[in-house]
Amino acid sequence: MSSIDKNIKTLRKFRNLSQEGLADALQIQRSRLASYEEGRAEPPYDLLITIGDYFHVALDALIRADLSKTKSEDLMKVGENRILFPIMVDANGKDLVELVPVKASAGYLNGYADPEYIEGLQRMNFPFLPVGKHRAFPIKGDSMPPLAEGSYVIGKYLESLNDLRDGQTYVLVTRDEGLVYKRVYSKIKEEGTLNLHSDNKVYSPYTVKAEDVLEIWEYQCSINTSKNKPEELNLESIMGMLKELKIEFERIKK
Repeated sequence: MSSIDKNIKTLRKFRNLSQEGLADALQIQRSRLASYEEGRAEPPYDLLITIGDYFHVALDALIRADLSKTKSEDLMKVGENRILFPIMVDANGKDLVELVPVKASAGYLNGYADPEYIEGLQRMNFPFLPVGKHRAFPIKGDSMPPLAEGSYVIGKYLESLNDLRDGQTYVLVTRDEGLVYKRVYSKIKEEGTLNLHSDNKVYSPYTVKAEDVLEIWEYQCSINTSKNKPEELNLESIMGMLKELKIEFERIKK
């Protein structure tokens, strides 16, 4: 169900704008804006793009998320857009890692910009990580050994594709592929694309358009679960692995 009407009103209030002020900025009549905010009509696609650009909000968030459930300061800048990314902390003010369970990963493409979906993720404290927004993603398949299916990669949110480092590994969320974990080489300046490589050479490299990348998370560390059966993997067992230091640290940014 669309939340466009509520979201336009919420974003307008974030900016402390009157309906007349926002209508002038969008170059439309105030009565037309009022019809959108009251749910009597929906903006055409070209106007949605204009609204998204004006407020620096991704269209997925503008259309599907309920922005009234967040705060203006919770909108973290991502290039030309902003999406919903409050950094979660514990009672002591330390950053928490949000855990995307295997069962929830299939819906991540639809839920990444939804505050309710993100709010429902389990969280864990991980004291070794640098300051920033972190999330743990389950690995599928055997394309990135030694990580087995069901293992977790903890990534730090990368705000700009221009900050990519060739040959490093990242979790990407793309429009067509969903969640993938690959070694990335940037061809953005030359071709507007990213080349994704698997460490398992059985799988051929492939290319995605930079514009189709919705999120990118830089590898920080991994939790290898190759010795565990699928039914043994849950938040408690993963926390147990951490306590026993059964974790692979490839790189921790200072």
